[in-house]
Amino acid sequence: MGKSRIRLTGQIRSYVQWPLRISVLVIIMMVVMFLIDIRAGIAASVFAAIYIGFAMYLYVRNSTVVLNDFISFATQYGQVQKQLLKELDVPYALLDENGRLIWANESFENIIHVKGNSQRPITSVLSGLDKSMLPGVETENELMLLHNDREYRVSMKKVSMADMMKESFLLEDVDKDSYLIAFFMFDETKVNALQKQIEEEKLACGLIYIDNYDEALESVEEVRRSLLGALIDRRINKYLAAHEALIKKMEKDKYLVLIQKGHLEQLKENRFSLLEDVKTVNIGNEMALTLSIGFGVGADSYVQNYDYARNAIDLALGRGGDQAVIKTPEDVSYYGGKTRSAEKSTRVKARVKAHALREILEGTDQILVMGHKITDIDALGAAVGIFRAAKTFGKNAHIVINDISTSIRPMVDALISQEEGESELIVNNMRAIEMADKNTVIVVVDVNRPSYTECEELLKRCRTIVVIDHHRQGSEIIENATLSYIEPYASSASEMVAEILQYISDTVKLRPVESDCIYSGIIMDTNNFMAKTGVRTFEAAAYLRRNGADVTRVRKMSRDTLNDYIARSETLSHVSVYKDIYALSHYSGKSESPTVVAAQAANELLNINGIRASFVLSDYSGRIYISARSIDDINVQLIMERLGGGGHMTIAGAQLEGVTLEQAGDMLKATIDQMEKEGAI
Repeated sequence: MGKSRIRLTGQIRSYVQWPLRISVLVIIMMVVMFLIDIRAGIAASVFAAIYIGFAMYLYVRNSTVVLNDFISFATQYGQVQKQLLKELDVPYALLDENGRLIWANESFENIIHVKGNSQRPITSVLSGLDKSMLPGVETENELMLLHNDREYRVSMKKVSMADMMKESFLLEDVDKDSYLIAFFMFDETKVNALQKQIEEEKLACGLIYIDNYDEALESVEEVRRSLLGALIDRRINKYLAAHEALIKKMEKDKYLVLIQKGHLEQLKENRFSLLEDVKTVNIGNEMALTLSIGFGVGADSYVQNYDYARNAIDLALGRGGDQAVIKTPEDVSYYGGKTRSAEKSTRVKARVKAHALREILEGTDQILVMGHKITDIDALGAAVGIFRAAKTFGKNAHIVINDISTSIRPMVDALISQEEGESELIVNNMRAIEMADKNTVIVVVDVNRPSYTECEELLKRCRTIVVIDHHRQGSEIIENATLSYIEPYASSASEMVAEILQYISDTVKLRPVESDCIYSGIIMDTNNFMAKTGVRTFEAAAYLRRNGADVTRVRKMSRDTLNDYIARSETLSHVSVYKDIYALSHYSGKSESPTVVAAQAANELLNINGIRASFVLSDYSGRIYISARSIDDINVQLIMERLGGGGHMTIAGAQLEGVTLEQAGDMLKATIDQMEKEGAI
């Protein structure tokens, strides 16, 4: 292309042509001068000829000079721009559609140690980058990449070839779908390190409670009690001081802790070894001391972290103590909890809760009592006890059971036959929802998770909610309960209700069949007083015996049908031993109460020598139910919580949806493997 084909344009061309445009005015002036005077016109003509000639000379000369200057500037500018891009501190490269290197600046070449025009695939020179990460349908993509121990934020953007080559005279008819990839790398190693440091230096708030301080002191000689307290103080302070924590003793058995989040992560890694360490303190005390620890972290303010810590310590205590709970805005995590909850010798709490329940019942006209889905005999027994208390106060009361299983059918029939004139002792979900209003009191027994209740809708319809349960609390709890009485050390909900009935009113008189029902609940959950049985369990049983409970009658009503007996035997025949200590089996028959069959089979499997925990899976209404049992050294509740369930240390369960029996078994084995690897069981 020659210079003759190059033309100035725009504002520059206008400036160069101004002298020629003024020549028009000079010619007009010359004509006017001729009209006025010929001699003046001749003089003006000479001047105009000189001016126009000079203007033409300047136009031709300046056009060439300006054009040459612009061409020179453009050439130098392109070189400068290329050099600046080459020496740019930000690593930058161009890739073709297949991710091959076409061009790269010096910073990029210094990172990959490869020439920028090597045509090598970018995935072969940058570890951690996959071809699927390159922009495809989307025009941009951004990701974090670790390369040579440096952290990079990689930004990729598609650049259309058709747009780039629109003015090019070298290429034509470029495919509009063709593109290049502009590839930027931003080193954020220092920024991420600083962010991590800031995150680790955030403060977490914690509370530490000694679970059984008074009980342990009572088992020590009076002169040595101060020594026991001092040893516990020393263990706690020494453990936390090693992690640069600030500890303040608020009461004799309560501590406030402030610790950096980074050090809290270290406590999590060693799974709060303080829980086990403090149990070794022994100066003659018969009872080992245990701790409950609650931490709040991740909130926007210190006050909110303290609230989280209080919620966490409440969860730890509600789950029986001897564990640590960490609450964040996103979730709750649990550590420890491997030992059995210590039974409280005092009944003060039961009496206080009984009086509070009495005030609630007396302040309403209608009470609904419900347990968990697939109501068992323990939930029924607890519900019957609350029903009798409500009737004693002259209130309208009903028990909510949607499906009456074969395991509780004999007891329900006996209760209905004894309730003369009580046409609606048992109501289903639909009828209960019709009855419920804002003034109705709903009493939930033997469950503390809303999704597991017989009718979750009732919790939304009733303003006053009472929860009585013996299962350990989890992350899912019944919100806004007016009265919550959760005691994990209790053997059963029936035992708790039997204690409440002794204090709620002197006029409460249980009928024999009602005593049988509550007594059956205790027998069921203690496996005939063989598991989780304490002094207060026998005291509750004695109270029920005084009120007419008959052991022989209870045994007759709790006998299995022939089909259930065969079903349990079939389940036991499917048993397999996993890792030498776990017994696993399943039931897939047609029993009306598969979960009861599974629970009974799980209890039976513990009688096998060497078995420390048993798990029986059953399929019911499209869900897989897992019944878990152990003797004492394996906490099956922790295993079930990983699968979305819960319960006690020795008796627990879970429900799984959308899986088969085989898939549920594989999930259970994978959970056991993972927890053993973590040291959680």
